[in-house]
Order: sequence, then C-alpha cells, then structure tokens
Amino acid sequence: MLEETLAAIFGIVLIDLVLSGDNAIVIGMAAHRLDERDRRIAIIFGGTAAIVLRIVLTAAAAILLQIPGLQAIGGALLLWIAYRLLRSDDASHTPAEPAVGGRAIWEAIGVILVADVVMSLDNVLGIAAASQGNLPLLFFGLGLSVAILMVGGSLVATLVSRLWWLAYLGAAVIAWTGTDMFLEDPFVSSWIDLPTRIELLVTAAVAIAVVALGHYVHRGRMTPAAE
Repeated sequence: MLEETLAAIFGIVLIDLVLSGDNAIVIGMAAHRLDERDRRIAIIFGGTAAIVLRIVLTAAAAILLQIPGLQAIGGALLLWIAYRLLRSDDASHTPAEPAVGGRAIWEAIGVILVADVVMSLDNVLGIAAASQGNLPLLFFGLGLSVAILMVGGSLVATLVSRLWWLAYLGAAVIAWTGTDMFLEDPFVSSWIDLPTRIELLVTAAVAIAVVALGHYVHRGRMTPAAE
C-alpha cells in the first residue's frame, strides 16, 4: 500500500513538472513587462484562478472530452497567445521599462486566464489518472501544480525581462504546445492523420512561423515610433 502511494506521488510530481511547465511559461511571458508589484499580483491572481479552474475541470473532464473540436479550439487560442505575447517586446532587444498601470496588469491577467482555461485540462487528466481515485493525492497534485505555476511563472518573468531572446523561445514553446493540441484533437485527427515525423515537422514549422510573424508584425509597428 505504501509503495503504491509513493509511486502515485512520484507520478503526480512528474506529471506536474511536465504539464505545468508550459502554463508557467505563459504566466511568466504575460507578466514580465509589469513592475514588481503588478507582476506579483498578476501571478498570484493567475495561480488562484488556476486552482478554481482545476477543481472545476476535474469534475467536468469526462464531459469536456466528449465535445468535438474543443481541444483544437484550445490549441488555436494558444497560437494566438504566442503571437500576442511578442507584441510588447522591443525589436531593438534593449531592456524595456516596466509597464505600469491598470490596463497593463489586466491585459496580463486576461492572457493568463485564457491560458489557464486552455492548458489546465491535460494537467487535470494526468493527475486524476495518477491519483487513481484517491482524493488526498488528487488535491496534492492540484496544489503542487499551482505552486509550480506561481514559482515557475515568477522565475520565467524575471529571466525574460533580463534576456530578450527568451521571449522568442517562450513564444515558440507555447506555439508548439498549441499546434500539438490542435493536431491531437480527436476530431481533427480523424480528418488529418499525419505520420509522427511529419507531425513533428508541421508542429515545428508552425511554431517558427508564429514567432516569425509575431516578430515581423510587431517590429513593423514599432519602426515608425523608433524613427
């Protein structure tokens, strides 16, 4: 019994580390241009919302999985988020002043909430499977995932605010996750059944295209101001 419990805990920790990582990247990317106080508020707010969403999704997971195309819609939303998160990054690659004000923090919180909705389901399903119906283990897994989101999001935000190129890497990871979600949706895969190697190439190509488009469009918008 003890061995089974320890194995379940180990599995939950691994699932949380793997599946909460992309959520943490989104949170960090969304909050990195805020000043320290607003960044803390956005991350705490996003983490709190994640707790509520994970509880709701745990109860509704079986129903949600029966909705055709839902995962594909979520994947498309992540592609939009990856593109949008590059909007505020300076094309000159110079350190930017922190964004201050209510609008900036609410934009960051909005992006975090959308990402939480889209990216929480896989985490919930993985934890639910690993806990095997054990409620204490289930709540342990949900709590750990939120802790990873808050700590990881804060770390990503700090790193991205100091190293400009991490914004592009983070956007690429988010776009990769979105493309993978889209292609793995049962409704989409029933129409588009790609071999594994081709699927990886398509996923990589879409991720690169989203980042390139985001960089080109947002840099183009900033050029007149720079001149």
